[in-house]
Order: sequence, then C-alpha cells, then structure tokens
Amino acid sequence: MSSKIQVFLPTVLIKVSAFAGFLSGAILVVNAAKRAGVIPTSPFTQLAAPVAQMAAIGLVIGIYLVTSRKTGALGASGAALTVISLAGLVGVEFVLNLVFPYVDPGVIMALRAGPLGIALTAVSVLFLLGTVVFMVALWRDSSVPKGAVLLYTASAIPIALRTVFPETVLQLGLVGLAAAIIWFASWMLRNVPHETADGTAARGPATGVISG
Repeated sequence: MSSKIQVFLPTVLIKVSAFAGFLSGAILVVNAAKRAGVIPTSPFTQLAAPVAQMAAIGLVIGIYLVTSRKTGALGASGAALTVISLAGLVGVEFVLNLVFPYVDPGVIMALRAGPLGIALTAVSVLFLLGTVVFMVALWRDSSVPKGAVLLYTASAIPIALRTVFPETVLQLGLVGLAAAIIWFASWMLRNVPHETADGTAARGPATGVISG
C-alpha cells in the first residue's frame, strides 16, 4: 500500500517512537491475557501495566510529528489531549494494579464514590475525546493507514467506558488497541527515510515527503 509521511525529526527518533509503540502493544496484550485468566497475576504483570500508557505517549508524539504538516491544529489538539489522558491513565493503572488488589472491597467502593471516582471518570472521558479528535485528524492524512485509525478508535471505546461494557468486550478492546498501535508503529518503521551520501533521504527529501 502506498504511503507518504512528512519527516520533521531525526530517523532515530522515529524508530524510538515506533519501538515504544511495539512495547505498548505487547504490554496491552499481556494485560488482556491477565484479565482473561490466561496468565496469572504477578508482581511483574502489575508493574508492567502502567508502562503500556507510558510507551504509548512516545508513539503518539512520534505519529503527530511525522503527520503534523497535514493534520494541522486538529492534529495538535488531538495529540495533546491524548498525551494528557495517557499520562492520567498511568496513574489509573498504578491505582488499579498496585493499590486496589491490596485493599478491602468496601474501601474500594468508598474510594470510587469520592474524588477518586470523579478523577477516574474524567481521565476516561478525556482519553475518549482525545482519541476521537486525534484519529479524525489522522484520517485526513492520506498517508496514514485507515484500518489502523478505525481499529484504534473502535478499541478505545470499551477501554474508556470500561464500566459500561462486559469484561470480555474490554479484553477485546485491549487486544484491538494493541493491534492498532503495532500497525501504526510498523507503518512508521516502513517509511523511515535512509540518508544517502549527499545527505538526502533515499526515499524522499529529508524535510519533505517520503513515499513507499
């Protein structure tokens, strides 16, 4: 499939952002497997859970940087909202994985009924809003794989509204989001420019368009 992306950053930065996406996707699959009981809950899986959101921040920033010329202000707004919400979700994952498992159910209910519950809801709504805005912006860029955009958006809905959907749907959302993230990361790596001896990109000018 033909694709074009704008290059505004060093090749190594694009690669780092893409590999952050692979890491995020892998951990999301582990999270889904843990929730489904396929693998047991352990200190490793609990500590790894927040890393998925941390790594996803790197991927989102990378995607925005290579598409910013075409996505414009809408892309900047979507990327900013997504990064802020992902930072909030890091805190959510710490609470869900490192606090709630060691607290009595009655205490958890009391916490959810207070400011913590409001914060959890606000972060979820912000994540959904950021996803929609950012994906709409990416849809306008013909170089971005449309399948990844649709899969990312659809998968984010049950994750953001996890209290509304059954557990199985949430698990499918995690797997779908992992697949979309890996799709985006692979797209970025396939389109990394290779510089020639004269300093230009082998697949296009270093500050222009590369196609593949």
